[in-house]
Amino acid sequence: MTTPQPVLHHRARRMIGRDPDESHRSATPLELLYDLTLVVAFSQAGTQMAHLLELGHFGAAVASFAFSLFAICWAWINYSWLASAFGNDGVFFRLATMVQMVGVLVLALGLPPLFHSIDQGHHVDNSVVVAGYVVMRLSTIALWLRAAHHDRARRRAALTYALLVALAQAGWVAQIFVHPPLRVTVAIVVVLAIFELSVPVIAERRDGGTPWHAHHIAERYGLLVIITLGEVILGTIMTISAVIEAQGWSLEAGLIAFGGTALAFGIWWVYFMMPSAEVLARHRERGFLWGYGHLLIFGPLAATGAGLHVAATVIEGHAHIDETTALITIVVPVAIFTTALFALYSLLLRQFDPFHLLLFVGAMLALAASVIAVAAGATIGTGIAITVCSPLVVIVGYETLGHRHQAVALERALGGR
Repeated sequence: MTTPQPVLHHRARRMIGRDPDESHRSATPLELLYDLTLVVAFSQAGTQMAHLLELGHFGAAVASFAFSLFAICWAWINYSWLASAFGNDGVFFRLATMVQMVGVLVLALGLPPLFHSIDQGHHVDNSVVVAGYVVMRLSTIALWLRAAHHDRARRRAALTYALLVALAQAGWVAQIFVHPPLRVTVAIVVVLAIFELSVPVIAERRDGGTPWHAHHIAERYGLLVIITLGEVILGTIMTISAVIEAQGWSLEAGLIAFGGTALAFGIWWVYFMMPSAEVLARHRERGFLWGYGHLLIFGPLAATGAGLHVAATVIEGHAHIDETTALITIVVPVAIFTTALFALYSLLLRQFDPFHLLLFVGAMLALAASVIAVAAGATIGTGIAITVCSPLVVIVGYETLGHRHQAVALERALGGR
């Protein structure tokens, strides 16, 4: 019996739903190429947030960053779930992905005026961000219509996606021409964001939903976590450079080099303790909560990198805030990430483990200790090094006892399999 030869060309292929139980399904080189545009967008958002934070404009920094991170992550989520269900690597899909990439880059170009307008407090200038979405959505709608044409079994689900995505985009376009006061704009943005989040919930109820692949989508989310951790590494390099420029090679530079790298490594270790793929494969209905919950994972990780940028400006003497406040811009995102991860873990498995509460408290105490130490006179480098103890507490707890708790929880979640 001969093995069928793989298709070597990339001519137009039918967009039919892929097998959700397909073996050896993993991220494609095309998806990894697309993810590079997210690196640029995260970096742009982090840089803009760091600038406002070092000026002490905390409200504008948080609001602008939240808006921009939702826009960036939602663009990625839209593409990634569609690709998991219907990606076929044909020429049409490849070119549509390239259009998506252009849209993300346009979105990234619109972030500086967005941050500046919110900081000024007059109106929200998101016109370029919306223009980037128009580019992306032309591609997205075309892909959904193509899927509706080729996959008759999922035609209604694909058409629902196409229609609702178009309506959402029409709302965003209309908003940029109205120029209402800032408070009214915030209300409009909240309504549109809620509508955006409801689109998959509505569409996935048609024809049994789309055939996304649990292991593939879990891998895609994990890869985006790694991309956001790149911002932590970048922030570490900037902080080290600031110390070397001000003091030369010193113990402080070593503490920051160790602390920033260990923090990124520790967060990576902690995140990948969550058994996402196994549970999603058994309980596909939990995909909504898990997927949306990651907005509270990606955002804080990118914000941690921004906090390290702030620490660099403080060391250089260019910031308008003190060292303790600068460390807080690092500690708070790590605290939010840790809280979100523990909550997401419990909600994914639909079980609460009292042992996790002990680990969580230990992680929070480590973060509090880092702030107290710097407030008492320790350097930022020392504070960052102490911050590393937060994920370390969770890692030690998991590797000694927690893995046994997880084995029992997984057995329950998977129905005794």
